[in-house]
Amino acid sequence: MSETKQQCNCKECIIRNLIFAHLKTTEFENICQQKAEKYYKKGQIVFEKGQPLDHLIYLKSGLVKYYHQNHDGKNSIITISVPYDAFPLLTIFHNNQVATYNMSVLEDSTLCFIPIELIRKLIFNNGEFAFDFIIKLIETSNKTIEHFVTLNNKNLRGRVAYFLLKLSDYVYFRDVFELPVSRKEIAEHIGMTTENVIRTLSEFRKEKIIKINGKEIEIIEKERLIKISQYG
Repeated sequence: MSETKQQCNCKECIIRNLIFAHLKTTEFENICQQKAEKYYKKGQIVFEKGQPLDHLIYLKSGLVKYYHQNHDGKNSIITISVPYDAFPLLTIFHNNQVATYNMSVLEDSTLCFIPIELIRKLIFNNGEFAFDFIIKLIETSNKTIEHFVTLNNKNLRGRVAYFLLKLSDYVYFRDVFELPVSRKEIAEHIGMTTENVIRTLSEFRKEKIIKINGKEIEIIEKERLIKISQYG
């Protein structure tokens, strides 16, 4: 992991439009001066459950996963986040201010860290920012709940189809992509066994819904995959 301090261009910063739109220029410049930008290689851990978490983190580039390690040593992936969507908002205001889950990098990624005390001061002093922050918190919570409710209402084929469509439509925005996770991690994400995931991907391939070339997936019959996701 490497850390760099980079000068912000407040007018062009995408993150400003997402959550800091109602900050004064001086307030946003203060964030720019105090934030730290860190580069992580694929597979590196950003934080683990129980570690102090005193920064707001957002993903500038790459892909990360949030996951929980169960008592039996198995992992349950809570969500996979794309750039500008990786806010650990469900943890940062926890009473003990420690991480309640783990976060690691699925692809080479750049993350930005903003001191949480700075965020707290902004919430106390800027009502419009506080309201924006609450909205973002609600959106994050709703996405997590929706993900689990959606998966729980699907059978195995529906869950695998749902996962492939999520990668196609919300992560890579194309129908040909490399899987950023292993079959085991797919299973951890959708709540199934690795063997069932492997078998289902093989079925989709035999039915000519997808092509598989190593880690590369090509969705051939997207409408069929959508129907499997919807009704499976």
